[in-house]
Amino acid sequence: MTRSRLDLSRAILFNAPRLPPSTNAIRRAFADSIAAKRAFVREHARTLALVGDLLAERFAAGSKVLLFGNGGSAADAQHIAAEFVNRFVIERPPLPAIALTTDSSALTSIANDYGYADVFAKQVRALGRGGDVAIAISTSGTSPSVVRAVEACKKLRIYTVGLTGGDGGKLRGKVDHLLNVAASRETARIQETHILAGHVLCQLVDEKLYGGKTRQ
Repeated sequence: MTRSRLDLSRAILFNAPRLPPSTNAIRRAFADSIAAKRAFVREHARTLALVGDLLAERFAAGSKVLLFGNGGSAADAQHIAAEFVNRFVIERPPLPAIALTTDSSALTSIANDYGYADVFAKQVRALGRGGDVAIAISTSGTSPSVVRAVEACKKLRIYTVGLTGGDGGKLRGKVDHLLNVAASRETARIQETHILAGHVLCQLVDEKLYGGKTRQ
């Protein structure tokens, strides 16, 4: 894959030989992140808009959002859930969103008694209801705990959204809406695009449901 070059000012280019070698690593990281985001929005802007519509519709109907993932994706699940429950940019009522990554007692008891692959699926079966929306986050799309939770969602008629990377993995054929960062297989670059997509979804919901409120 050809690397996209980061647009740099003439001043930065002129002084480049005098800068430390780490500068090239910094430039490369930013260039790759920007390239991944540009490719993502070209491929998935329409799907992102559809998911924004779905979330706004389901929130308005009294449904909730369940979010889950592992490692950095767990942090992203918690981050996005917090934006809905508290607020994103505008003042508006709290919206029901639950990250299934935060209850250490539930996570460890399920992992101990049934195996780690069930840590999200059992919570989905306990907390999920038909008409809810699940946002499943896996940079590879193959995480067993995430895939199994999506399968549990399908049985409960919970709408599913997958945030993935690379070729989308097993989630590609299992979720209702796939938001896949195909331009990179680097976990960091994929996660950087995921959180931007999450922020865009928060913004779309805010604007669709509460567009007239004062921004802070």
